[in-house]
Amino acid sequence: MNPLNPKKLLLTKWTAVMPIAKQKHFLVSRVILPELPTDPIESVEIESVFSKATQVIAWRELQNDSVWRQGCV
Repeated sequence: MNPLNPKKLLLTKWTAVMPIAKQKHFLVSRVILPELPTDPIESVEIESVFSKATQVIAWRELQNDSVWRQGCV
């Protein structure tokens, strides 16, 4: 997988390898900025396309190929 840049994750599409409760396709709806601008970005908010439910995850979790795939498959 190509290296991810947390600043460019906004509105990217992701597919969960193991869907839970019909939630398979997700969109990064918000990049959560740290309090201090010098601190690195730690997390993003993803939104389920099916249920519109949101959850906050560490953006580095998206690099795990056994959990997430980029794009809609």
